[in-house]
Amino acid sequence: MSVLKDSLRTEGIVEEALPATNFRVRIGTGEILLAHLAGKMRLHYIRILPGDRVIVELSGFNDGRGRIVRRL
Repeated sequence: MSVLKDSLRTEGIVEEALPATNFRVRIGTGEILLAHLAGKMRLHYIRILPGDRVIVELSGFNDGRGRIVRRL
């Protein structure tokens, strides 16, 4: 079974930009997690800045990590 099918998507706000396209994102429950950019966002040079609303895909394996799949 694919990891992508088991993932959960939620909305969050970027708190801090870190090196290597990593970001600290505060999701709706108040938790802060570490998220990286999805491949298509890197490919099309989508810029993410602190304060942006984003959709984060959470992995079922690690609650503290995620992947930014869309900028709102």
